[in-house]
Amino acid sequence: MSIRVVLADDHVVVRQALRALLEREGLEVIGEAADGRAAARQAIQLRPDIAVLDISMPLFNGLDAAREILRSSLSTRVLVLTHHDETEYVAEALRCGVQGYVLKKQAANELVRAIQQVHGGQIYLSPGVSGAIAAAYGDARQPVALSVRERQVLQLIAEGKSTRVMAGLMGVSVKTIESHRARLMGKLDIHEIAGLVRYAIRQGLIQP
Repeated sequence: MSIRVVLADDHVVVRQALRALLEREGLEVIGEAADGRAAARQAIQLRPDIAVLDISMPLFNGLDAAREILRSSLSTRVLVLTHHDETEYVAEALRCGVQGYVLKKQAANELVRAIQQVHGGQIYLSPGVSGAIAAAYGDARQPVALSVRERQVLQLIAEGKSTRVMAGLMGVSVKTIESHRARLMGKLDIHEIAGLVRYAIRQGLIQP
């Protein structure tokens, strides 16, 4: 039986190329998504063997989508495919429970090899990011700890969404969004929208 995969990347050309590559190698792509929220929904509904997620995506970033998938679809393993090679991203991905971390600058066939290894229960890291394993377990310079909801609010603020739109997307009240935003600003000690946007860019939640 072939490995069943859901692909998530906000660039349609990238998804098309990845689908062609994986299907040529005998893998079955059962779903695609252009944002993290849709990726989590598809993975939870379709229960693929592997979810391949970009980190920088609209609505939910790839790491928040990974958390949702790993919490709700226990049979699905998650692999990140990204251009981010910074230690903090790799470390955070490993803390989330991601089993594979592949850099887009690597050869295409590395993704196939990574999917096969992750499907077999192994951890796969692209060459050059292995040193981040230690950082995943006890780096003293941890970023500010935000809840999943606070990260989602931060990303949506940075994407320019209004409070009412955020409430609709997250399925909560406007008052709840305002409460999340207040706690977020307090934790980060950032009290203006422009500062939150800059912070979100530094954290890789959105592209500048």
